[in-house]
Amino acid sequence: MNRYINKHIARFILIVSIQILLLNNILFIGYVNPYAYILFIIMLPISISKNQLLIISFFLGLFIDMFQNSMGSHAFACVLIGYLRNSILIFITPQIRNKKQGTIEYSIKEFGLQSAIIYTTIITFIHHLILFSLEIFQFKPFYILLKTIPSSICSILLIITFQYLFFNNKE
Repeated sequence: MNRYINKHIARFILIVSIQILLLNNILFIGYVNPYAYILFIIMLPISISKNQLLIISFFLGLFIDMFQNSMGSHAFACVLIGYLRNSILIFITPQIRNKKQGTIEYSIKEFGLQSAIIYTTIITFIHHLILFSLEIFQFKPFYILLKTIPSSICSILLIITFQYLFFNNKE
């Protein structure tokens, strides 16, 4: 169990470090901000309780907020995707209900590339839509979508790539 917790702490440090040190400094064409740190929420075990998931999501978002000076918008968006995560996952991959959940983690290897892309797309789009809506704090749907869609595409590509490069081993 200790090894299991250490693995998630190391994963948290790696993902947040990449986000803070590299990805926070990227802004393509004035609209595209890649936020790949949500990979941590995506890859948490399926069996984790809803309360634990929401607390972890909150602190992940709060940690990113501290470095971006964004006054809680990342924390709110992370808590929302943390709340919706298992429902979306069960909707996309109903075979999860039949498996003994134990410490099953979501991975491309476990559930396949197609469901990984669909799941990551839905989670990322919801996160970015909420995040940019809170950032703008005005009803400007065109501007919000102008930031959400390209940022989501960039983030999805990074998340899938990170999952292949860093987290596709037989832990």
